Amino acid sequence: MNKNILFSILSLFLLSALPVFSQTYKTTADTVALNAEYIKVNQSITDLNAKLDKAKATQSKDEKKANEANSDAQSTASASSDKAQNAIGGSVKQAKKAKREARRSVRDAKNSRHAQSNVDDSNKAVAKLSAELEKQQQRLKELDEMRASIMNTQK
Repeated sequence: MNKNILFSILSLFLLSALPVFSQTYKTTADTVALNAEYIKVNQSITDLNAKLDKAKATQSKDEKKANEANSDAQSTASASSDKAQNAIGGSVKQAKKAKREARRSVRDAKNSRHAQSNVDDSNKAVAKLSAELEKQQQRLKELDEMRASIMNTQK
């Protein structure tokens, strides 16, 4: 049991130290690989910016649809309540109208929940893309620092 705990702690430390030993560019011979990765990261950032812009546009559309669906659901719920109130002392015809209005209210409530789910999904997508963009920008900064270090050693 103690060996398993010791092994898991040791492996955790080794895995956490793995990024420290990742490939770094230190000499002028490494500039070709550095430039290749720099271009790749730049393209990735450009793609992520485009995806983020698209996701933000989708997010605003989803929020607008959700607001409209919420207001529709509230108005049909109110109308359904009014129809039901009228049907209490009314005729069979009024009861059927109240039932129809109740079904419409339920449908609008489902649409509202679905629209809110879409908003949540688009918020998650924007957050995920933003985090990935931040990570790529950080990598670009690291590559810039490596490039500057190589240039300083050449002088």
